[in-house]
Amino acid sequence: MNLVLHTIVAALWLMLPAYITNASAAWFGGKTPIDRGRCWGKNRLLGDGKTYEGLIKGCSSGLLFGIVQELFLSGYIPTIPSFGIFPLFLGTLFCLSAGAMVGDLLGSFMKRRLGIQSGAPLPVVDQLDFVGGAWLLLFLGPRAWFIETFSLQIILAVIILTPVLHLVTNYIGFKIGKKKVPW
Repeated sequence: MNLVLHTIVAALWLMLPAYITNASAAWFGGKTPIDRGRCWGKNRLLGDGKTYEGLIKGCSSGLLFGIVQELFLSGYIPTIPSFGIFPLFLGTLFCLSAGAMVGDLLGSFMKRRLGIQSGAPLPVVDQLDFVGGAWLLLFLGPRAWFIETFSLQIILAVIILTPVLHLVTNYIGFKIGKKKVPW
């Protein structure tokens, strides 16, 4: 397989649990804001768009999808990287999923501190906050796996591909009525 194509496929494969987590949180949404309406200064801590239901369902979706990837798909695609050996891969998948949510929450927190309302765009942060959170938890948890698996080429591919994927999937979510804004 072409090296560039292999890098792109590996990057997407490795980030799928985080991508699924991020998309599922928005898809399933919820009613109970994590910040419970609390403010810091004049602005909400996170906003109505960050809910307990989205957090739990998003993390669960990403984790379950990653388990399916590892248990049922990895063996059929020999050039695809593994998330680790059983049961350690569960920690890796947890870090990818929970980290995606941590990054998304931190991005919202930062936007509120800057006075940016829920749904208003903050380029780069909106597209990569969940990636940063996932990588942070991977670095704090299964660090050796993260360093061994995420080569510089894969990191660059994720940083380049994620904003494009994020914008496309958000536009689709907007068109089908799952998102209030297309970004």
